[in-house]
Amino acid sequence: MSGLVVENLRLKELLVVVELNKPFFEEFLTFIKGQGYVNIRALIAESDEAQLEKILNTYFSADFENTLFDGIGRPYPDATSKWFFITWILRDAATQRLAPIVSKTTGRNITEKRIKVICKILAFVEPLLPNEEQWEWPAIAEIMLQRLEGSRRALKGGLFEAIVRDKLKSLFKKHDLKIEVTNKEVKLNDETYDIELIGNNQKILMPVKTRETMGGGHALLFTRDIHKAIAVAEENGFNCIPVVIAESWGGNLDELNCENYIYIQENPNQLDKINPKLEEELEALVSTFAKIE
Repeated sequence: MSGLVVENLRLKELLVVVELNKPFFEEFLTFIKGQGYVNIRALIAESDEAQLEKILNTYFSADFENTLFDGIGRPYPDATSKWFFITWILRDAATQRLAPIVSKTTGRNITEKRIKVICKILAFVEPLLPNEEQWEWPAIAEIMLQRLEGSRRALKGGLFEAIVRDKLKSLFKKHDLKIEVTNKEVKLNDETYDIELIGNNQKILMPVKTRETMGGGHALLFTRDIHKAIAVAEENGFNCIPVVIAESWGGNLDELNCENYIYIQENPNQLDKINPKLEEELEALVSTFAKIE
């Protein structure tokens, strides 16, 4: 099939992480049984808010042997593991939705604020999910899969930015180019550029765009974002060199309003194929980079 990756490599990787998180789930079960509840559903059905607060305080202060892992298999800190887990089983989003709510909740510390929010969510969710099987591992594993996919997407983007930065630094060292590779994103008219190259004469902005899937409305947004990033940079007098990593991108490269770009036609999951191609593409742009030194 034209060399395209048919297998859903992302799913395979995520399911491995989900299984890594199962021991935390099992330890949580052991914990609540020690508090007098036969299963998670029984805990969720607890109507005494003072009792819930007491149990949650014990939970957040307990020493768990296991931890949760993020979308690329890195362990979360203990406090983050406990917070993410309890919000995930309640079918909520700890960072995107609940973090702003927690920040506006009164309390002596972050744990007390989180407990207050959790109690409110418990009261809301309990009648919506009345069946025991909705709180057992198969159901929770599906929730984890969804949450970890979002985590993985964000982390993978950061991973490629770090890879490009590292290879640029190695390239400039190899060719003795006095160009700074910044470690921070640059914002320009609401556009974000992942990498900034600073020379004596000029700057280069490099947005790093990756995409695993091919079709649909998000593909159009992906293409639009690339064009907009280039346009905003050029309008403000910056040279823009986008880095696009996508297995099958429908955008017309000839229509990109920039002198140089890097397009690597590979699935972002295949780092072993991407790394050598990225090195070749960057090497081919040495003369362009040298102009800003």
